[in-house]
Parts: sequence; C-alpha cells; structure tokens
Amino acid sequence: MSKLSKFAEDNGVKYFMISYTDLFGGQRAKLVPASAIAGMEEDGAGFAGFATWLDLTPAHPDMLAVPDPDAVIQLPWKKDVAWVPADCIMEGQPVGQAPRNVLKKLIKEAAEEGLRVKTGIEAEFFLLTPEGDKISDPLDTADKPCYDQQSLMRRYDVIAEICDYMLELGWGPYQNDHEDANGQFEMNWDFDDALITADRHSFFKFMVKSVAEKHGLRATFMPKPIPGLTGNGCHAHISVWDMEGKTNAFAGDAGGQIGEVGLSEQGGYFLGGIMKHAEALAAITNPTVNSYKRINAPRTMSGATWAPNTVTWTGNNRTHMVRVPGPGRFELRLPDGAVNPYLLQAVIIAAGLSGIRAKADPGKRWDIDMYAEGHTVTGAPKLPLNMLDAIRSFDADAGLKSMLGEDFSASYIKMKHQEWNSFVSHFTAWEKDNTLDI
Repeated sequence: MSKLSKFAEDNGVKYFMISYTDLFGGQRAKLVPASAIAGMEEDGAGFAGFATWLDLTPAHPDMLAVPDPDAVIQLPWKKDVAWVPADCIMEGQPVGQAPRNVLKKLIKEAAEEGLRVKTGIEAEFFLLTPEGDKISDPLDTADKPCYDQQSLMRRYDVIAEICDYMLELGWGPYQNDHEDANGQFEMNWDFDDALITADRHSFFKFMVKSVAEKHGLRATFMPKPIPGLTGNGCHAHISVWDMEGKTNAFAGDAGGQIGEVGLSEQGGYFLGGIMKHAEALAAITNPTVNSYKRINAPRTMSGATWAPNTVTWTGNNRTHMVRVPGPGRFELRLPDGAVNPYLLQAVIIAAGLSGIRAKADPGKRWDIDMYAEGHTVTGAPKLPLNMLDAIRSFDADAGLKSMLGEDFSASYIKMKHQEWNSFVSHFTAWEKDNTLDI
C-alpha cells in the first residue's frame, strides 16, 4: 500500500489535492480520489504546464506533478480532503524552473556543505469585503491600529479558527495580532527547515483565504492593497544549523560589529551574501508591480511604512532591510506578501551560500533610525524603484542566477518581462486625469 493510500485509510480522506506552485506563486491543483492516489504517487498527476505561469508551450509534453507523501496535510476545515505539495517532472527529469524543485536543489547544496537552513516567516494579510474594495470591519479606523485589541476581537472568529487549525496541525503557533494597517493581521508559528516552512507558508495562504471565504470575507496578501496604509510584508527569520539541527552555526562572537550582535563568522558571511545580492534579490522577494508601492512608499497613516528602501543592516532596529534581533539569527525585512513561498527560501539559501563561499563582507552596521536619518547614509545601494529595475538587477547578477539555476533564471526573467510589458501597455485613469488636457 502506498504512503498516501495508507494516510487516506488511517484518516478518512476521500480526496487529495495534488498541488504545485508556478513561477508567479499561483497554486495549481488536481483533486484526486483516494482510490487513484497510489498511481499518482508513483507516476504523478498530469498537467499542461503552458496553461499556468510556467515558461512552457502548448507543444510541451505532459508535466507530471509527483506528490510528496511526507508533506501531506489533511484540511482541518474539510477532513475528507488532504493537500499534498508536488514536485514537477517532465519526461523523467525535474522541471528546472519549478519553484519547489529550485528550493530542493539548493537545500541539497547546503547539505553538501554541512549546513541546514531553518527559517520562520511572518505572513501579513488584510481581511477585506468579498469584492476586495474596502476593509471588512467598518469600525477599524484608528490612525495607529497596530495591536488594537477591539479590532482583533471583532475578527476573533476568523483568527481563532485559523490558529486552532495550526495548533491541530502541530505547527506551534504562538501569537496573533492586528497589524499596523487597518484591517491587517499577522499570525506566527514556529520556525523549521526551509522546505517545511515553504510548504507551510504555501498551505497557510490557501488556508487563510479559505477560512476568510467561509466567513464571507476576502483575505489578501497583496503587498499594498490600500493606498496610505502599511503594506503586507513577509519578513523571514533565518538561522543555519549543523546537519543534526543541534548546533546553531550562526551563533557566536566573530568579533567586531558582527560579533557584537551575536553572529558567528559564518553567520556574517551568510549575511554578507544577502547584502551583496540584495538589489537582485528584490526581483524574487518583491515580485509584482504593486510590490514597489510598499518598499518605496511615503510615510503611511500610522507614521511609518515598516518597509526598507536601502540596502542596510543593523542590530535590533526595525527600520533597516536586515535586523539582528538577537544572537544566532537575523531577520530579512525585504519580502512582501506576494513572494512565492518556495522561491523566497531558495533565494535566501542561494544568496547566503554565495556569501559563505566568497567570505562576503556585509558592510557597515548602521545603528540609526533609517526613517529619520536615512539621508545621512552614504555608500549603501538603494533598492529598485520598480519591478523592471529589479528584473534588470537580477539579470545582471550572474552569480545569483547561477545559484538558482540557469533554466529557472532565464524563464523567470522572460516571464517577468512579459508581465511588465503587459502592465505598461495598460491604460490607466491616472493618464487621463493628468494628460487629457495637455
């Protein structure tokens, strides 16, 4: 009996959602009855890759999504269905551009160097009306709504249901809060190995949207859904361990400005890789046109965007792209809610490994308020102003492209250029408002 057949028998599962994530973060699935899952587990479910956001043509053969039985998750809100992430293959070979394959390749590279990357993410989201045009709670209007307990409790039914499910799944959720924008929330769970975090991140987005719909609401992870309000970040907390997962390779005193914040020499090099590749990194961590409304935003209603615009790092200070909140880990504050869960983890590992191999210097530590004193910083690169700049920075970074894989990189750049061209060819109300009478 196959692993998934046994899972179905033990847990009363009638259907499996065999799911993969495409280049643009879209989750694609087939619903497979449990009676047919054994064959799918061996051979994969067939998809026409061109019909999703992958760089394939209608002439390509079937792309087979082979489910990973070790990552299966039974839907807590619909027990007769289980979700299982899949690895994409074509003609017996892994599809090089498929995001989960990209991540698994880099995890293997890190393991060959005795490194085990662990991450935790902070996925922020808004709860909107079903049409998506306004905040769902008309009473959520405070200028500084962060941690607002009344607004949090008015959405108790949604937040508690999601948290209950995470408890049931054993993710170790530990806090939930109303975030810095009206209608915005964040839920946190325990950090884990990069692939586990990526699978859970992918499922979390599916779960939040599903529970919101059940309650007559619409959840969005869009980076900047409402002008003037703080956008949706997806901060990543990063540490690297030995292969047994017992010794934190980032923890230590390397001396100097790195050691002062509790990082080892290796941790400093990994951070150096993140800083070195940051401008190119943005093409992955901030993947949409709307992303650049968040990282280059003017001051929001609450008084701060909580998003970076310059490549700087610091200690326990939230105004920089990277902060080191305590010994043995650091927080990358660049990613936003649109980030592909698998590519986020992949690009972190790629940049970090590059830094370790090159013994990259992370540069000066800036212990200032970047929102008030950022103009005093000299020599630090600015983050891209728009998606096109980010794509160009990524295309110019041969080292990062090589780490992620040439197949993936070429396909991603090609399709992101197509997306940008679609955007700039679209006529907007702004154009008429500002140039009709020129």
